[in-house]
This record gives sequence, structure tokens and C-alpha cells, in this order.
Amino acid sequence: MANFELNAELREVKGTSASRRLRRLEGLTPAIVYGAGKEVAQVTLALKDLNKAFEDEGFFSHIVKLNVAGTVETVLIKDVQRHPFRPVIMHVDFLRVDNDTIIKQHIPLHFINEEACKGAKLQGGKITHTISDVEVICAAGVLPEFIEVDMADVEVGTIVHLSDLKLAEGVQILALTHGADHDASVVSVLAPKGKTDEELEEEAAAAAAE
Repeated sequence: MANFELNAELREVKGTSASRRLRRLEGLTPAIVYGAGKEVAQVTLALKDLNKAFEDEGFFSHIVKLNVAGTVETVLIKDVQRHPFRPVIMHVDFLRVDNDTIIKQHIPLHFINEEACKGAKLQGGKITHTISDVEVICAAGVLPEFIEVDMADVEVGTIVHLSDLKLAEGVQILALTHGADHDASVVSVLAPKGKTDEELEEEAAAAAAE
């Protein structure tokens, strides 16, 4: 699991115009650090450091060590404001956490073995993704970097639901805590419209022969 560390400085000047100057003239991104019963800290971070960290999707589901003027805070990203059409991070919200802090966070799904999926390769079905991430609730110390969805044995006509996902101990999918009627579709392997059973059987036989 990757370790993420960022440096920040306390921000003395505040307000929209001051933030604009920081971004435009100094290459800095304003941010706030809040939570854990402490006062909100207004800080700045180097935009180049944020851009580099943002290249790794795991950055958004990891505890980050934030060095604020020599004091290390353990935080999670809770909100990011981006420029509507330029590659500029406008503002970041960091939440203070420790390993036992119960949090809610969106976690990416990694679909594996799609090229070997039984329903697609042997049965002529088409894989359709419904969602690409799920919101979980757990202690920050067991927050997963991603959740794998193994497609190898999924047959045609199958819909994989939230309740089918394999999770680490202590991790729950938030939607499922609201009841079975929130058990949404994640991915499906369905027969293409308009194809007969005979056509599907012929395609499956050809794929098996390969």
C-alpha cells in the first residue's frame, strides 16, 4: 500500500481575491484542515505536488500525512474543487482522522479477468458496467484502496449486485446499510439484443475452439 505525504503552510491571507492570487502568481492551492475537535486550519499546498498525488487514484482512499508548518496531521481528502475547464485544483478539504475514525468514502472498483469472462468469451454476452465506485463506511485504518470485481466465472444473463462484492472485514457498503432494496447493480453480462440462442451457441463453440 502506498504512503502519501504532503507539505502545507498556514495561510495568513484569506478571501476569494487572495486565493486567486495564490493560484495565479505563486502556484499554490488553498485548502482547509478540519475535524477531530480542533479548530479549522487554513493552509496552502504547492499545486505541482497536488497534481502529482492526484495521478494515483489511491490518494483519494488513503490516510495522508499532511505536514503543516512542522506539525504532521493524518487526514483524508473529503472534497476537491476543480476549475471547470482548466487543469487547476481550486481548493481542497482535508478531514483529520486516526485509524479508528469511522468514515464514509468512495472507493474505486477494479474489474479483473474481463478478457476471460465466461459469459462474454464463451457465451457471447456483453459486459456492461453500471457503476465505477462505491461508498463504504469503515474505520479509516481498514479503508480499502480499491475493491476487486472478479469477472472470470460470471455467466451470460448474470447481474452482479453490491451484495456480491467481496469486502475486507470491518468494511460495509453504505447503500446496503439502508436495506435490501438498495442492492444496486454493479456490472452485468447480457446477451446482445436480437441474437438467437442458436447464434449464441455457435459463437460460444467458436470461442471454445480458439
